[in-house]
Amino acid sequence: MAAPKQRRSTSLRDHSTESEKMEGSGGWDDPLDWFKLEEPHPVSRSVSRHANYKCLLEAEQVMVEGRGVVLVNTDEAGTLLVTNFRLIFMSEGTEDIVTLGTIPLATIEKFNKMVVKNQSAPRQPDKTTSRRLLQVIGKDMRIVVFGFRPKTKQRRVVFDALLRCTKPSSLWDLYAFTCGPSKFRNANPKVRLLNEYFRLLGKGSMCASMDMIEHGSYTLSNELWRISTVNCNYSMCQSYPFALIVPKSISDEEVLQASTFRARCRLPVVSWCHPGTGAVLARSSQPLVGLMMNMRNNTDEKLVAALCSQLGGARGRRKLYIADARPRKNALANGAMGGGSESSSNYFQSEVVFFGIDNIHAMRESLSRLRDYLDTHGTTSSDGMSSFLRHGGWTWGGGNLSSMSASVSTLGDTGWLIHVQSVLAGSAWIAARVALESASVLVHCSDGWDRTTQLVSLANLLLDPYYRTFTGFQALVEKDWLAFGHPFADRVGMPTVSGNGNMPFELSRQSSGSFSSSTMRQSSGSFTSQTPSSSHAQNNYSPIFLQWVDCVSQLLRMYPFAFEFSSAFLVDLLDAVLSCRFGNFFCNSEKERQQVGVSEACACMWAYLTDLRSLEGRSHLHYNLFYDPHKHDGPLLPPAAALAPTLWPKFHLRWACPSEAQAGELEAQCRNMSMKFFELQKAKEVAERKAKEMAISMESLSAELSNEKQISSSAAALAKRASKENAAIKRAIQSFGCKVHFARSGDTTVDVESNTRETPQKLMYSSSRSKSDGNLRHDEKSDLSVSITVAAEDAPNNSISRLCETLCPLRTTDGGCRWPEAGCAQLGSQFVGLKANFDAFDRLSIYDGYFETE
Repeated sequence: MAAPKQRRSTSLRDHSTESEKMEGSGGWDDPLDWFKLEEPHPVSRSVSRHANYKCLLEAEQVMVEGRGVVLVNTDEAGTLLVTNFRLIFMSEGTEDIVTLGTIPLATIEKFNKMVVKNQSAPRQPDKTTSRRLLQVIGKDMRIVVFGFRPKTKQRRVVFDALLRCTKPSSLWDLYAFTCGPSKFRNANPKVRLLNEYFRLLGKGSMCASMDMIEHGSYTLSNELWRISTVNCNYSMCQSYPFALIVPKSISDEEVLQASTFRARCRLPVVSWCHPGTGAVLARSSQPLVGLMMNMRNNTDEKLVAALCSQLGGARGRRKLYIADARPRKNALANGAMGGGSESSSNYFQSEVVFFGIDNIHAMRESLSRLRDYLDTHGTTSSDGMSSFLRHGGWTWGGGNLSSMSASVSTLGDTGWLIHVQSVLAGSAWIAARVALESASVLVHCSDGWDRTTQLVSLANLLLDPYYRTFTGFQALVEKDWLAFGHPFADRVGMPTVSGNGNMPFELSRQSSGSFSSSTMRQSSGSFTSQTPSSSHAQNNYSPIFLQWVDCVSQLLRMYPFAFEFSSAFLVDLLDAVLSCRFGNFFCNSEKERQQVGVSEACACMWAYLTDLRSLEGRSHLHYNLFYDPHKHDGPLLPPAAALAPTLWPKFHLRWACPSEAQAGELEAQCRNMSMKFFELQKAKEVAERKAKEMAISMESLSAELSNEKQISSSAAALAKRASKENAAIKRAIQSFGCKVHFARSGDTTVDVESNTRETPQKLMYSSSRSKSDGNLRHDEKSDLSVSITVAAEDAPNNSISRLCETLCPLRTTDGGCRWPEAGCAQLGSQFVGLKANFDAFDRLSIYDGYFETE
């Protein structure tokens, strides 16, 4: 039997199509371990069965499980899980997650069922086999296809589970609310916005707080600008933040009047101000000039004029540029609906410039074409083997497609790189006007929350080095994208506060969940959708934020020393936004997020990314190894020739060509060196810590040794003193005619010999059992014994008398004896032993026979 891999590697383009009525017929001869799911309601299955999966996140629950599913892109069999957060594909046997086949549910843009009819064998023309496929298209540039065996209900069960889980009935059904904040808690973003405002006004020493917001005491100002509370309850503009920076010369009443002349009341406000020249970067929506372009508003003109009234280095008024992000024809067409663009004659010393950036629908279709193009030419093509690179073809070369002349035109037809270049060029032009001419620039498009946000935030990134750090980049995104009301719920495709809103799932999947098969290149006739497709033009989904991050990656490529973060950080940022795992980018405005209580109920993406970096320090992938804050401490002003974008390998090619998406050779070597340096640094810190501990131990041992030396010296002195005392005692006793012997037996022995007694008397004194009266000192570390022998026969009689007269405590002053019957009067030599046991003598009665002779 042929290997299964060879059978599955047959190109799907060579197959004919078949309708859904083939479900349950045909067969597949591959010897795979299929798991047939017959339960009518798989969601009701006990979750405890799947509790042993180590890949599940906190509060993640398995809804459907299918075994023996094939990932067509890589020709790999495994297990497919549908959870309340992800679609997980695990390799067969090892249960290792296959990243290509694992995608968050919120990241899925489209999915549909397909049936592929295999060509019959030459000898069996009547026998045909069919393959049940499920195509999943992601917002992150991936297209994956799963194969299911016929005569099972696995595909239907998985498809129905995707319909339920990817189209939640309300915002609170998302995984982020189920999981809760966990350890990645989110501080109130209003506080961070005020802190950024304080920095822009030169009041960085001030620190915002919730008490300040509740009492409205955040209305700080400098010479030119002030923070207004006119929109504190979102009554003026629901898509603007609660606090706005406006000219100091404009009152709140005038701000309210000016808001009526702008679309959705999004009046001109300050986004960034130059700390030295006073030039500002402002944003708004289109003016409501009408079809004839003759409507005017004096308060709006006064507000716009106040943006450039401050004198620059020279005399005269500062010039004002009004940058309209739309093509000129689109701006004129908006006049029919009451909108339009400004007239330079109505705004003093101003100039109107059109950037010609297309709308959200053009961006959506462009990204879709780019995704199809990459899937066609990638090594992991979703159709099995039609890719140019599947079997060792050309390489991408990091976006250099000169060797693929036939493909270059196709890539150009997608239009994505052209759109990216338009946004880059517009932002660079704005930054140059502010930095070089000290001019103020007012940017707007139609509603002022898509193209305007792209241009303003990218110009901020070019002008202010602070925004090129981790902390500053977070402040930039929260200010210009979140606070100023970019409709993330509509553009990313999330449920809104009122329900599903304009989710692409609701509008395009309808009841069947089927989509257009254009991504599978229908010209080949390989695939057939199950229901008519729905057009994206009916919804507001558009990759606006993704396109802006792509522009940031292009700047990072042009200025590798200017950014603290790396391209990997931008990829993880996009994945976190598209996955809806965190609540930072929910809803369409700051007001809606406050109503829902997102910051309290959901985890914070910024805390999550910070926690990732803290695990490895500066060697983490999010850090840019080449970052030098002193090399680019001013504005970045790229020349026009440098604004030639290329494919972003880490994002665009990571699914189609994983090998090409890896870091370049130089960056990989530098990162490896950095990791080794980090490891050596950690080893150095450990060695220094051990050396410090050893030094402390040495100091302690030295102190103990010094104490021991002092004790030894003291003992030696005591021993020397005791030796001198012993010598003195010996000489004193010998002067009485006694023989003295010193030994180290632990006892003191006194032997007395006399002519009158043939048997010598021997008295023992133990220094360990008694205390001396001070005449003979004994060192506690020395077992010194004294043996005294008195030879009475050699000593004259007067020697005993002198001894008795000298040492006896019972002698009277007149020379008499108080104890004449004592044995010492007869045996004088025994009196010497009495001196060694003087304590016992004190305890005796004078009538005791202690000295009685035999």
